[in-house]
Amino acid sequence: MKVTARNIQNLQVEINTGRHTITADEPIGVGDDAGPDPYALLLSALGACKVMTVLMYARRKDWPVDQVEIGLNIKKIHAKDCEECDSNPDAKVDLIDVTFKVEGNLSPEQVQRLKEISERCPVHRTLTGEIKIKTVMGDS
Repeated sequence: MKVTARNIQNLQVEINTGRHTITADEPIGVGDDAGPDPYALLLSALGACKVMTVLMYARRKDWPVDQVEIGLNIKKIHAKDCEECDSNPDAKVDLIDVTFKVEGNLSPEQVQRLKEISERCPVHRTLTGEIKIKTVMGDS
């Protein structure tokens, strides 16, 4: 998949994903608030992936899921305030809080399984795995 991002005006960025175009921006005071900021887009990708993964799994299992809702928030905290963090205690780490909600005629075990499945979505795995970003000059 190829995604391109280019400036439009002020801090607005046009993101093209092939058949779809999205505008990103910063809030008023910094930008023009013409679209979500980059962190909102990141959280949106994670939330969308989790919802889709849960729905596909539930459909395969023929489980009656009526609604899946994922709430996400990101914040920076000190590693010393994070039980699962291995970083230097004084380092800042990004913590994404996720709220999982599913509606349907499901047992508690099925709901728990769907929560577990949401944590296996490809974007979740990418964000929790090792990521390297290689930047080169030239055509994107």
